[in-house]
Amino acid sequence: MRLEEKYIKFGYFWLPENQQNSIAGVLSIYDGGRAELEIMGNFDEDKEIGFICEHENIRLKRIIGFVEDDGLVTLENCIYLKKSFGFGNITKSKILANTVLSGAEWGADEIVTFNTFSFSVDCLDEWVEISGIHVESDWKNRSVSISYNRPEKINFILDNGMEIEINFHYTSPSFPHIKEAKITQKAYFTLKSEELRKLNDFIAIAYKITNLMCFAMDKVVSIKNVSATSSKKLDKLGEDEYPTEIKLFYQAITFVETVPKRHSFEMLFNFKIIRNNAQQIFNNWLNAYEYLSPAFSLYFSTQRGDQKYLDGRFLALVQGLETYHRRTSDEKLMKKEVYESLVSKILGACPEEHLEWLKGRLMHGNEITLSKRLKMLIEPFKCFLGTNSERNKLLRQIVNTRNYLTHYDENLKDKLVTGRDLWILCLKMEVIFQFHFLHVIGFTTEDIKKTVENCTKLKNKIEEIKKRIRPNKIFEFLFSNQIIISDINYILV
Repeated sequence: MRLEEKYIKFGYFWLPENQQNSIAGVLSIYDGGRAELEIMGNFDEDKEIGFICEHENIRLKRIIGFVEDDGLVTLENCIYLKKSFGFGNITKSKILANTVLSGAEWGADEIVTFNTFSFSVDCLDEWVEISGIHVESDWKNRSVSISYNRPEKINFILDNGMEIEINFHYTSPSFPHIKEAKITQKAYFTLKSEELRKLNDFIAIAYKITNLMCFAMDKVVSIKNVSATSSKKLDKLGEDEYPTEIKLFYQAITFVETVPKRHSFEMLFNFKIIRNNAQQIFNNWLNAYEYLSPAFSLYFSTQRGDQKYLDGRFLALVQGLETYHRRTSDEKLMKKEVYESLVSKILGACPEEHLEWLKGRLMHGNEITLSKRLKMLIEPFKCFLGTNSERNKLLRQIVNTRNYLTHYDENLKDKLVTGRDLWILCLKMEVIFQFHFLHVIGFTTEDIKKTVENCTKLKNKIEEIKKRIRPNKIFEFLFSNQIIISDINYILV
């Protein structure tokens, strides 16, 4: 997750079952969500050394702390990175925490549960594209009038029993208004549940929604500004009680160091485009994880740049497309009963000493080829992918390159696609993925055509942008060495 401000807090820390033994320390949370606690000594120094060197004492289920500014904090699923013993000297130990909950404490065996979970992602304001700020300028009379009306929250019901809201936080001008009057508005999501749910339930849904935003914006965006409330954790204001806002910090998979920028014309779609059926689209995406999770994981791994080399990115995309087709089609070479009958006859004629070997060979013998799977994936969107000859060439290039990089068959070496051509091949596979994901969430063929017309980046991928890249020696060197460029700034001629 992204941190927009540094988090370094001094305080005292203790184990829930041993509050009397509090230790001074510093809690640091870094951009990305990694949380480290550095303490004086360790939490086991009052025990005999023979009992503190065992492996299980490296892990700590929960640590409670009280830090400057934020008060109570709870550190979940902790592990010693460095465990030091004093023997009369001052020493420090370092602990890694999986999750930090700032604003409350939980008992040793108390389950962490919440009713609401709020978060934002990079470029969410640009995706939502709704503003309550109104500016009227009267140049003739040299006057400017600025007003703000907070937009109404937008809510949808999810099939898992939760509710999701798009809400808006704002700040008004501070006093005195001598030189500046500033109004800011920021959009965020809130997941709501009437019944208490475990933290991981909310984190899992937030992760999937963040990936939906990555897909919609065609850019990797990071989750940020995470907070939650629970009906079990309340603050008092006079005689009234209200839920405590608890800030959350953890390491999210979608994090990228560079803060992205996105305009609406660069996105596949924004909220305005899907507003009329947004509830169904959110549900379609979340429900698709039940059967498409492996394909999603492989696609988004290529978008995050998990593969450092171009051939690794290519293989992940091919595997992702093959996995996607396996999860959405039960197509086989022949009917099940026909194949089983054939296998029975073949095994009956096989010498006993080769029987196990032959069974292994025939186990997946009814599977269709990668080439046929890819052809079936391309078919619904062939109008976007060139002529019949160009599509056949695309299939041959993908299959031959995949087979060579998987098996390193020398007979296929001359058919291997490399360099910039391999990069373009990856772009085409990304486009195939994006078309199918749009279809999964409910876009019709006509909707996809409009998406291609309106999204500059998608249009460039389809047109291969061959004539729009200015030759450059550094550019050619990077491709010839199979190095991935995560975000190439195209130089348009």
